[in-house]
Amino acid sequence: MKGIFIAYDQAYNMEIVEALEEIGCRGFTMWQDIAGRGGIDGEPHLGNHAWPTMNNAILTFVPDEKVDDILAMVRAKDEETPDLGLRAFVWNIEKYY
Repeated sequence: MKGIFIAYDQAYNMEIVEALEEIGCRGFTMWQDIAGRGGIDGEPHLGNHAWPTMNNAILTFVPDEKVDDILAMVRAKDEETPDLGLRAFVWNIEKYY
């Protein structure tokens, strides 16, 4: 099992959730209207007059075999609109209840 944290510009809104559902990922936790700035490039998303946009984020836990499909979806969306900002991070889940 893997945990995947996806941070994205709020312009994607429910598009990320719908894409996860198409891949067969039902469960997730979503945070809306969060501030942040990417570590490589892109503009800050701070919700102020200078940087008015905000981010959303999703945390989902999936079987290992779903990871590549999710990352491919994230990469494709990011390549379509690279200025918006979209990243996914994956880590191992050792135990859960």
